[in-house]
Amino acid sequence: MNPSRLLRILAAVAIVFGVLTVFSGGRALFGGTEARAAVGKAVDFVLWFNFLAGFAYVLSGVGLWRGRRWADRAASLLALVTALVAGAFAVHVAAGGAYETRTVGALALRLLFWGLVAVVALRVLKPSR
Repeated sequence: MNPSRLLRILAAVAIVFGVLTVFSGGRALFGGTEARAAVGKAVDFVLWFNFLAGFAYVLSGVGLWRGRRWADRAASLLALVTALVAGAFAVHVAAGGAYETRTVGALALRLLFWGLVAVVALRVLKPSR
């Protein structure tokens, strides 16, 4: 597959993923007792990170779609920050903190996705010399 086409596909996925993340995170954070109960033993700092990161996903996706040079760094930063949050989450779990098993999968999926996007973006959006 053409790397530029792959980047456009990843950009579209990032935008959709971001919008869904903002809505689901917003509902979990601000939706009331029933919405909060639906997320179970969610870890607050992970929930807030995901909600706020959703906005960055959309912005980065738009930048990637438009082929902006800064978007490769944004994707790399999202991968790095997701890794840091996953590390903090691991410390929380190791310390006996309550959590939902699905959080492990969600963080892994986000980290893998943004790692892939960063690698593709760094190759496609490299500066011309």
